[in-house]
Amino acid sequence: MKFATVSTLRASTQPALIVGDQVFTVPYPDMYAVMEAGAEKAASRASKESLSFEEVKFLPPLKPNTLRDGYGFERHVLAASKIRGREVPPEWYEFPVFYYTNPISVFGHEDEIPHPASTDALDFELEIAAVIGARAKDLRPERVPDHIFGYTILNDWSARDIQRQEMKVGLGPAKGKDFAYSLGPLIVTQDELKDRADERPGVYDLEMTARLNGVQISKGNLKEIHWSFGDLIARASESVELLPGDVLGSGTVGSGCLLELTQAKGPWLKPGDVVELEVERIGVLRNTIAPKR
Repeated sequence: MKFATVSTLRASTQPALIVGDQVFTVPYPDMYAVMEAGAEKAASRASKESLSFEEVKFLPPLKPNTLRDGYGFERHVLAASKIRGREVPPEWYEFPVFYYTNPISVFGHEDEIPHPASTDALDFELEIAAVIGARAKDLRPERVPDHIFGYTILNDWSARDIQRQEMKVGLGPAKGKDFAYSLGPLIVTQDELKDRADERPGVYDLEMTARLNGVQISKGNLKEIHWSFGDLIARASESVELLPGDVLGSGTVGSGCLLELTQAKGPWLKPGDVVELEVERIGVLRNTIAPKR
């Protein structure tokens, strides 16, 4: 099943079931209530009358409790390390890592993305994110799928010049990342993807592409990931309770950012640029860069 949160003429925010190119609202206040009810029950209560995509605005599918972003793709890690003039830390191969970013600065499909005045190196990152749907703690990787509600597209916008300076301190990215991220437009449940499942938990054969102003500039696949969602979420759950609505990103797929594509030399994103991230079976997440302020 495919779910979204939309704005309609009748409601400023409303969860909905997406079937093909039709939108069927469901009688729940938000995506948290949909997850609590369960995908099948929520889908069974969908409205009989449908709306077209042109009649709704797609909002972020949910506002996460927490947002962790992983570092799961070896090709991206190798490229980023080379650009920074260093070897991949051996610890990267020993356990999956993630960082926390700002869950408040969420944007949805077709939203304008702010261009911070303090950066001259604005970048996108092509990722997939898992949405936790059931409480979990101290999970084994093979049990992780039981606690995932579904998957969505994540664009982890980055101010590379700010990130480069602050990471010298050793605490990871902060201001280089906390101004914006995009989610959506859909959350796709695992039953929609089962025929593409890998033997590793939370891994699927799904093509991932990025386009800039209509031109494809990046292509990868979720199956290339080194640390599976099973690995990443199991690590996140160690001694910590994960809650419904927690979101964890895959990390950038190989070639899925301008940092890699331009070897950190730019050109970077500029006002008016349109970035489209597409993940097979999940959809297209499109955003335009707002004027610099």
